[in-house]
Amino acid sequence: MPIIEVNNRGVHVQELNKGAAETVLLVHGMFSNLSIYYFNIAPILAKHFHVVMYDLKSHGLSERTESGYDLNSMTNDLVNLLDSLNLGRVYLVGYSFGGLIALKMAVRFPEKIKKLAVIEAPDPNDDKTRDIIDDYSREFLEHYVANFTDTTKVKMGKRQMERNHRMYEYLFHETSIKSDMILEKEFFSAAEISDIQQDTLLLYGTHSNCLGAGKKLKNKIRGASLLEVNGDHNIPIQEPVSIGNIIETFFNNG
Repeated sequence: MPIIEVNNRGVHVQELNKGAAETVLLVHGMFSNLSIYYFNIAPILAKHFHVVMYDLKSHGLSERTESGYDLNSMTNDLVNLLDSLNLGRVYLVGYSFGGLIALKMAVRFPEKIKKLAVIEAPDPNDDKTRDIIDDYSREFLEHYVANFTDTTKVKMGKRQMERNHRMYEYLFHETSIKSDMILEKEFFSAAEISDIQQDTLLLYGTHSNCLGAGKKLKNKIRGASLLEVNGDHNIPIQEPVSIGNIIETFFNNG
């Protein structure tokens, strides 16, 4: 599991199909890690694309840090990662909080993005957003263990389980991640969202509490398409094959 230095900080990165001509970069959500894509969605995309996944700061195997979870800082991290990997323009996918990072990337660094796929990005101004992410994060841990066992045929050990829970507790109680999220409350209302020019696909669960956020984005981003997938906020876990195939088709067309 390679850890690379990006701006003097260790970042856990995984890559598939490095020889492909074009790159898809996948950004996971708050309180999870790159495994949300690794077991199912990434292999589908890797049939045609170079796939890059990374753990956000303090997530997974990346280095811990107490602050810098606002969208400007997170997109600065992502641009530095692209530069470190010598990547130019990429197809960008973001899920949940990672969807907000993907949107901010399209706003701040449009020259870096070919197309944009946003999965279940929540409206930061919705008071329920932090509860949604908190509930999701607990469910993610359960599904992560199940996916790990099903895919590797190895039962996750007690130490690995404890590591995952320590990561969650650290992020939730010892970093600025929640207060930094509050600072982004007006993001969906900002004029900059309407300036996004990339072809944008919005994927939301039919029964998701965040579906209203998807509809809001569709109205603000010119030419964006909204596709509802059966499920709730956890659609990458619930329908990974469908999500992978939909994104692959979107990036391959045009």
